Amino acid sequence: MNKLIFANLVHRPVRSIISVLAVAIEVIMILSIVGIFMGMLNDQKTRTNGIGADLMMRPSGSSIMTGVSGAPMTVKILDAVRKLPHVAVASPVITLLSTTGSVEVLYGIDYESFNALRPFVFVAGGPFQHPDDVIIDDVLSRTDGGLFVGNTITIKDRPFHICGIVEHGRGGRKLLPIETMQDMMGSPGKASVFYIKTDDPANEQAVIKEIHDTRGLESYPVQTMEEWLSMMTPDKLPGFNIALRVVTFIAVCVGFLVIFQSMYTAVLERTREIGILKSMGASKTSIVSLVVRETAVMAVAGVLLGIAGTFGVKVLLGHLFPTQHFEITTAWLVKGALIAFAGALCGSLYPAWMAARKDPIDALAYE
Repeated sequence: MNKLIFANLVHRPVRSIISVLAVAIEVIMILSIVGIFMGMLNDQKTRTNGIGADLMMRPSGSSIMTGVSGAPMTVKILDAVRKLPHVAVASPVITLLSTTGSVEVLYGIDYESFNALRPFVFVAGGPFQHPDDVIIDDVLSRTDGGLFVGNTITIKDRPFHICGIVEHGRGGRKLLPIETMQDMMGSPGKASVFYIKTDDPANEQAVIKEIHDTRGLESYPVQTMEEWLSMMTPDKLPGFNIALRVVTFIAVCVGFLVIFQSMYTAVLERTREIGILKSMGASKTSIVSLVVRETAVMAVAGVLLGIAGTFGVKVLLGHLFPTQHFEITTAWLVKGALIAFAGALCGSLYPAWMAARKDPIDALAYE
C-alpha cells in the first residue's frame, strides 16, 4: 500500500504539487498574520516598558493602545501629580498613530522629564535644539541606506532634522518635541498619557491612591506598567482574534477545497484501480486508508514547505521593512501545522468514502 501511495503521487506530479502548495499557502497565511500581529504587539510592549516608568496615567475612556486616543489631557494637572509625596518624575507624552509609509506611533516628549524616567543612550548627536528637530532610534537609522545626524526626514508632510540617534527601546522610533506635536495635532497644552516614576516601586499603589484622592483626578485611570503589559494580549485587544479567525478560516477553506478537488478527481481517475483492489479482497477501511494516507503525505509536505515559506516571508519583510517586528513562536508553528493538516484530512474524507463505496464489478467495467 505504501508503494502504491507514493507511486500515485509521482504518477500525477502536477496534482500532487498543487495540493502541497495549497497546504503550504494555508500555513503561510496563518503564521504570517500571527507573526505580524504578535510582532507589532510585543514590539510595542517592549518599547513602552523601556521608557522606564512605573505608572501610566491615561484620560478617562481612552484606549490602552498608544497612539489612537488623541491628546485630551491638559498638561497643567501634572503640577498636582508632581507634588504628591512619592512621585519622583512625571512626564507628559503625546502619541500619534501614523500610517504614512508604514504603521508607526510617533512620540511627542518633554525631553527633560522623559529623559529623567530613564536616561537616553545616544549613539550619535544629542537632545533637541530646535522645534523641527527629531530624535530617532538606531533601528530606524539603519533603514533606507542609513540615516545620520543632520539628515532631513519628512514626518506628516513636514521636514524634520535628525538631531540625535539613541538606542532603541524608548517608546517610539521617532521622538519629537512635545510642543511641536501639540502644534501638529492642534492640541496646545495637551497630552495623551503621563508616565510616572515613583521614588520606590513599593509605593506604586500608594501613588495611585494619592492620585485618585486628589480633587479633579478621581476619574483618570492609573495603571502600573505590569498591569498594562498584562492587558496587551490578543484576547483583550478588540478585533485581534476576529481578524485572526477570519484569516484562519479563509486559509482552511483554501486548503480544504484544493485537497477535496484533488482527491475527488483522483478517485474518479482511479476507478479501475480501486475495482482491482476490491476484487483482490481490499476492505472499505483499506480503501479509505489509502486515500487518507495519500492526503496525509501531501499535507505533511505542505506543512513543512509552509513553515519554510513563513521563515522566508520573515526574511523578506525584515529586508523590506526593517522596523517591522515579525514573531514566530513554537506554539503557533505547531498550531498552524495542526490546523492545516486537519483541514487537508477533512478535505479527503468524502472522496475516500466515495472510493470505498464503489462496487468492484462496476469499477472493473469502467472505461
